[in-house]
Amino acid sequence: MDTMEKQMIHLLFMVLFTSKCRAAPVSGIVEVLVKSPVSVHRGDAATLPCWLSTSQSAEGLEIRWYRGNYDKPVMLYKANEFNNESQESSYAGRVSFGLKDATSGGLKAGDVSLKLINVTLEDAGDYNCYVSSLSEYDSSAVSLRVMDTGEPPLLSTVLKEENKMNVSCESKGWFPRPELRWSDKTKDLSPGDVVYSTVSSGHFSVHSWLLVSASSEVSCSVGLSNMVVKEARIRLVKPAEKESEFSDGGWVAFGILLITALVGLGAWYIKRKGMKSVSRTDEAENTPLFSQEVVQPTSLSTAYKYYENIELENGNNEYLLVRNNIVRDDVKKTFPDGERVTCLTAIRGMPGFSGGKHYWEVSLVKKNTDPKKSWWIGVTTASKIPEDSDFCPDTLNGFWFLSSSPDTENSLQFSTKPKIFLSVLSRPKTVGVYLDYDSREISFYNVEEKSLILSLTAEFTEEVFSLFNPGKGDAASMTIVKKEKESCEEGRAVDSTANNSTEPVASDPAGEQSTAESANAADT
Repeated sequence: MDTMEKQMIHLLFMVLFTSKCRAAPVSGIVEVLVKSPVSVHRGDAATLPCWLSTSQSAEGLEIRWYRGNYDKPVMLYKANEFNNESQESSYAGRVSFGLKDATSGGLKAGDVSLKLINVTLEDAGDYNCYVSSLSEYDSSAVSLRVMDTGEPPLLSTVLKEENKMNVSCESKGWFPRPELRWSDKTKDLSPGDVVYSTVSSGHFSVHSWLLVSASSEVSCSVGLSNMVVKEARIRLVKPAEKESEFSDGGWVAFGILLITALVGLGAWYIKRKGMKSVSRTDEAENTPLFSQEVVQPTSLSTAYKYYENIELENGNNEYLLVRNNIVRDDVKKTFPDGERVTCLTAIRGMPGFSGGKHYWEVSLVKKNTDPKKSWWIGVTTASKIPEDSDFCPDTLNGFWFLSSSPDTENSLQFSTKPKIFLSVLSRPKTVGVYLDYDSREISFYNVEEKSLILSLTAEFTEEVFSLFNPGKGDAASMTIVKKEKESCEEGRAVDSTANNSTEPVASDPAGEQSTAESANAADT
């Protein structure tokens, strides 16, 4: 009987007797055991456990891992070597023998587990572990589940009638289909609807909405079974009618007191009806506070096309040392009195903008140091920074900035009124700022992670300037990242100085990681 006839007999036997859970052995000499299913994140490595029931070497056996086609194996080992002639091409260079557990003795101890690296969504499915000797064989199947963790949930609200708020939750980039859950502090809530959709890559998006009272705190969590869940929480507070501070900024007919992205740097965007006083008509009250109907935030790669080399405004500041593109509180200088950071250590950038799209980056880390803990980064319409330690800058008086404080280690703050706090896992090393004057968009990015921190819209009627503040109680510098002028088609930052230069070069979001961290300014 030749080899082909033997394989055909083996295949016929498997069709008749093989099941998903276990295949009946021909004898007790060759019997395989498996552990199934196996779950893994896309891009990681997976080990599909399969081993002989009795402790014996498998080096002299034929070991074949395959999916639907026996003749196109994922991996084939026989005659004490790998045979790649008929291997399924998509697995080339990605498979080897693995260990079923830390105590495994490997192939010499009968462990024939398959290790698969760089797992893709297409790799999901059943894998047959087939082991044969000259006269016996056995096989069993292992199911591989491939998962992809999506984005943190994005919350938005729209004011409805009878003091109700329609809160919606959306998250993208999941595989397989995730579960979405609404809850308050005490119990799960029933949503109005939960809608799933897919894209060409096979990833799932989920969208849901919930009608709640105007004074509520709810959370939306999205995740896969028995895996890390991503959650966003929002607290809505209806201010007293007599608080003119809120009615003067009509956009907060119902204000957002606190928004917290509990996992990572979430992508948030806020709808704001300008800076002017707005009468509280029915139409104004039904305007979204921050809504999916507004223009979607610009991606970092798109924003980068409008890079600006910002120059710092000249001026004498007794509390601030400025040199070239470096802003830094000099430890030899006296800090302003008081605990909080004020405009006394703030400085504007040039030029000012009265239209168009503009992007710049600020480095908050020096080589081999942790990110700076105290800073403001944003824009302002102020023609001059107020020299008043009691002045409280916010969006109502022409200051839009993201800030960090040493006493709030795990959150960033935005200068809205009421204030918005974003929970973060780590402080950003480089912050990118994108201003689209005409479309009323301001966006902030974590450049190293290539992720959106926060985006909002604001209607400008005056010239807008970039704003920087190295904070207080933090002597570390902040550096305005420069890039060499180049064609838009090339779209990459080039360091015009020698290789040992200490001046940061702007990062390319579509290419390698920012060089701002490794090439930051030298101590001044």
